[in-house]
Amino acid sequence: MSGEAELTAQPGDGVWSDESDWNVEGFEDVDGDTGGVAMPVVAIVGRPNVGKSSLVNRILGRREAVVEDVPGVTRDRVSYTANWAGRGFILQDTGGWEPDAKGMAQSIARQAEHAMRTADAVVLVVDGVVGATATDEAVARVLRRSKTPVLLAANKIDDERMEAEAASLWSLGLGEPRPVSATHGRGSGDLLDAILEALPETPREREATGGPRRVALVGKPNVGKSSLMNKLTGGERAVVDNVAGTTVDPIDELVELGGRTWQFVDTAGLRKRVNTASGHEYYASLRTRSAIEAAEVVVLLIDASEPITEQDQRVLSMVIDAGRALVIAFNKWDLVDEDRRYTLDKEIDRELSRVPWARRVNISAKTGRSVQKLVPALDEALASWDKRITTGQLNNWLKEIIAATPPPLRGGRQPRVMFATQAATRPPTFVFFTTGFLEAGYRRFLERKLREQFNFDGSPVRVNVRVRDKRERRK
Repeated sequence: MSGEAELTAQPGDGVWSDESDWNVEGFEDVDGDTGGVAMPVVAIVGRPNVGKSSLVNRILGRREAVVEDVPGVTRDRVSYTANWAGRGFILQDTGGWEPDAKGMAQSIARQAEHAMRTADAVVLVVDGVVGATATDEAVARVLRRSKTPVLLAANKIDDERMEAEAASLWSLGLGEPRPVSATHGRGSGDLLDAILEALPETPREREATGGPRRVALVGKPNVGKSSLMNKLTGGERAVVDNVAGTTVDPIDELVELGGRTWQFVDTAGLRKRVNTASGHEYYASLRTRSAIEAAEVVVLLIDASEPITEQDQRVLSMVIDAGRALVIAFNKWDLVDEDRRYTLDKEIDRELSRVPWARRVNISAKTGRSVQKLVPALDEALASWDKRITTGQLNNWLKEIIAATPPPLRGGRQPRVMFATQAATRPPTFVFFTTGFLEAGYRRFLERKLREQFNFDGSPVRVNVRVRDKRERRK
């Protein structure tokens, strides 16, 4: 657990006479950086409840998109990396498209329309059993005017006897209807072959991003994550509604902020514990956890106008467990009066005591107040998360600390801290080699002094202790 030192005692490491004898195996410095590679985008579109997300999961070969047997579960356009026959592409799931939609349904439709305009190929999914509806015909009219290659997938064709029904979809004017069953996998391979044939060799209007830093926006439902995403992008990238829980899937966007490109991911708000959630909430919670683990820094949004809740604490625990850099953004600051500020200060001391190191920013996603202050907070948190202290610096500091405040006695003996090294970054992980057990309070003391000396604001710091085996010392 980060925020508090962790003990890992490993007897039997032997007698250490110099640095080369100190065993620090098991701590790998994994950066997780990958070069940005431009890939073509395939948009999966269609009216609600025709099985778009099920088809996405079938193509991916795993359950990524949130699926439930009710229409409208997918609301934003969500991107996944897919591969078929050795060729990679981006698969973009969208919400159900309906003409003349109002309210949130209209916002969902706009996301689907954007996907259709910007993709390198489009797959229109139609319920092959029901046949072409007025909505399907409206989508087809839009797609026929597009220069983008379009493939027509007749879904829910579970056996050969039903293929005749799929033939009626020729009337949509989009070419051959390709019968598939997203549930059983029937025909999916043929559809994928056709997708690869339709894709251009060079994706349009896309270049490698050069590895932007990855930022996850997390928090309880209706705290303002999607509003912040839209403020950052300067558009309606995420569907926003007064109904809590509008976002179900994590959605990502490249954002220009502070003169640089960042990759922001908006995640679902977590209502319940993962093990008690059901249906699409359960899978949405898994996607949120995956988004946190894939991020480098997390922005935890907390509603400053309301008391800090158990939901806030659960999301915070996920970030701590993942060991990610952290910025806490107190949103809706425009609703906070003098009395609430006084109460909030008390709540922060009490409820956020696990992360005194986290950077804090007061913002209003609705008005845009102080949103630009996120940039220096993110920069400092990431710099701390990436920081490496040389062994010489660390041990010079350690000598001074031990001389001023030696470890407390344990069982009538005082353990010696013989040597220290930084075993990893992201998050910074330190190993202290000792002749005896160090009390938890002393480990927290070492972590606090590390932070003071080397400035790890915004990042968790993990302190591990390895105790030399007594029998080895006797040899």
